[in-house]
Amino acid sequence: MKEKPLGKDNSELQEILKKYENLKKGRSHSYIDEESFEKIIDYFDEKEDISSALEAAEKGAEQYPFSSTMLIRKADLLIATHKYRDALSLLDHAAMLDSTDINVYILKTDAYLALDKQEKAVEILEQALALFTGEERISLLFELADVYDDYQEFEKVFDCLKLILEQEPNNEEALYKICFWTDFTGRNEESIKLHQKIIDEFPYNDLAWFNLAAAYQGIKLYEKALDAYQYAVVINEKFDYAYRNMGDAYIRLKKYKEATEVLQKVLELTKPEALIYEALGFCYDRLHNNGQARFYYRKASHITPEDSKLYYKIACTYFNEGQWEGAAKQLETALKLQRHQLEYNLLMGECKMQQGFYKDAIQYFSAIVTTRPKNKKGWEALVRCLYKAEYFEEAKEQVTTALKISNGQPIFLYYLSAVLFALGKTKEATLQLENAMAKSPKQVKQFVELNPSILQNHHVVDVISRSKRKR
Repeated sequence: MKEKPLGKDNSELQEILKKYENLKKGRSHSYIDEESFEKIIDYFDEKEDISSALEAAEKGAEQYPFSSTMLIRKADLLIATHKYRDALSLLDHAAMLDSTDINVYILKTDAYLALDKQEKAVEILEQALALFTGEERISLLFELADVYDDYQEFEKVFDCLKLILEQEPNNEEALYKICFWTDFTGRNEESIKLHQKIIDEFPYNDLAWFNLAAAYQGIKLYEKALDAYQYAVVINEKFDYAYRNMGDAYIRLKKYKEATEVLQKVLELTKPEALIYEALGFCYDRLHNNGQARFYYRKASHITPEDSKLYYKIACTYFNEGQWEGAAKQLETALKLQRHQLEYNLLMGECKMQQGFYKDAIQYFSAIVTTRPKNKKGWEALVRCLYKAEYFEEAKEQVTTALKISNGQPIFLYYLSAVLFALGKTKEATLQLENAMAKSPKQVKQFVELNPSILQNHHVVDVISRSKRKR
């Protein structure tokens, strides 16, 4: 549509406003038609001069008492000034003059919602649905969906969107919204049937393919989801959200190489995001490519430097390579952001222990068992560290405490046995090893890892052999 020259529009509006001023002052009986009154109302409304707009609407309603349009415009402005009951009275009158104007029902809905009468608002919209078809009915369904959303009747939001798509399968707004509400309500099976029907009729609807894929993903049918996403990206090769979700599906299937390929595509299509970089780091981590994992975790940390877990993940890549100092440096940053995070303290303690800084390591492990006394990993790490540092008396004291707190977890029986052997208390140590083997024979591996040379002790070999024979 071609726009009118601005100068002409402006001169016409000025002429209308001049007539309106004369009418207000009683200087002239110039005729102002209904359309001109609407322009005057729009002029003041756009200037956010609501009182003047309302005055113009009142004048228009006086001039045209049988005009539903003037009454609707006035009601709209009354709602803007919080005069909801007055607005509803005018809208009732407007409906008597013209019941086919959709604005009557939409404004009534707004007024009832403002009065906190949700049931009445729903009733009005449901009545209106029976009166309208086509685009107007779709507009009413969107209004009804918004009402249900505001009042947390989320299942009915999904129902409204489903009705819209049954009437207009290519409605983009409904397609975008129903994807979210499918996930939120968990109505994946219904969504699958709905979108399969849409695709049968419109096979090149990329949003329908995407929604079908997302619904499959919602019920963990990742292979089917990936097939549907592939159709979506063939139709729309710049569909970044499809590539993003494909990345998630591949990760769920532990297909990390394929995940990196589609996540790289996301980076090509959109601005950099910490979440995508982090996902790439995770994939390379799982592919045992510590350098690449570190590269992407760093990129993520540059975008969100306040996210402590990214520094922890970078530290893990260094730890996996035996670069204890590099790992510790990253953990220092993570701990500045979250001092009491268990995993950070645990890994820092491990780094210090690997470097032979046992006292430092003990401090980190002690911090864990002090703040999280029921955490098994903290106690395990502390006892292991005390054992490695050859603080056997302290190790015995701590493992005894760990046994009490953990209600006799077998791992601590193994550790107690190891400590007692180190202290030369062979008889007691052998007894504790037998108890541990009886409770959890598989955990003997951790007992041996604590001190591999212990297998040279014939008491230990005898207990393990007897246990194997019994099993």
